[in-house]
Amino acid sequence: MIFILFLAVAIWLSYSMSKKAMIPIQTVYHQQQQFLADASHELRTPLTIMNTSFDVIELEHGEDFTPYTKEVLADMKDEVGRMSRLVQHLLLLARSDSGSVQFETVSFDLVPKLRLWVQAFESLARQKCISIRAEFPEELIVMGDLERIKQVVYILLDNAMKYTPEEGVVDVMLEAASKRWVLSIKDTGIGIPEEDRSRIFDRFYRAEKHRSREEGSAGLGLSIAKWIVEAHKGSIEVVSSVGHGSTFIVKIPHK
Repeated sequence: MIFILFLAVAIWLSYSMSKKAMIPIQTVYHQQQQFLADASHELRTPLTIMNTSFDVIELEHGEDFTPYTKEVLADMKDEVGRMSRLVQHLLLLARSDSGSVQFETVSFDLVPKLRLWVQAFESLARQKCISIRAEFPEELIVMGDLERIKQVVYILLDNAMKYTPEEGVVDVMLEAASKRWVLSIKDTGIGIPEEDRSRIFDRFYRAEKHRSREEGSAGLGLSIAKWIVEAHKGSIEVVSSVGHGSTFIVKIPHK
C-alpha cells in the first residue's frame, strides 16, 4: 500500500515538473511564431514598393537601357518576386500554426472556377510550349473556402509548369466520387525520386534543391497545399517516377 502511494506521488511530481518545464518552451515557441508573423507582415509593404518602383523605372527609362541593364533589372524583379512569395507563405504558415486563419466555407460550382484558374497559366504554357489539357464535368457543386482551394490549384499548377520541360503536357482532371471530389494534376516533368516522395510536403524541403532555387522555390508551396486540403478534411498524395512526371491527387469530401 505504501509503495503504491509513493508511486502515485512520484508520478504526480513528475507530471507537475514536466508541465512546468514545458512552459518556457511553449513561451519561446509562441514568441518565435509571433515574430515570424510580425516580420512577414512588415516586409510585405517594402517589397511591394520595390516591385512597383522597378515597373516605374522600366516604364520611364526602359528604352534607354542597355541589354545588360535590362538583364540586371529583370533579375532584381525576379528576386523581389521570389521574396514576396516567400513572405506571403511564411505569414500564412505562421497564422496557421497560431490558429488565426479563418476559413469561409461556401457552396459553389467548382468547374467554371477551375477553368478560369487553368486559363491563368495558358500564357506561361505557351512561352514554354507546354500543352494544358483539361477534363471536367459539366457541373460540380462543392463546399469549401473558394480562395484557399484556388491557392491549392495555383500551387500544383505552378509546380507542374516549373518542372515540365518544353513540349511537355500538363493534364488537369476533375471528377466526382460518391462522397468526395477528386482533382488530379499530372505533368510530364522530371519526376520525383522515391527517397524524396515522403518528404515533399515538409516545410522548406526541396527534392531538386539546385533546380528549385533557380525556379524561385523555397519549398513551402506543397506544405501549404497540404495544410489547406487537410483543413477541408481531405487528403493529397503524389504518384511519381523519375523521368516520367508526377501526378498530384487531391481528394476532398463534398460536405
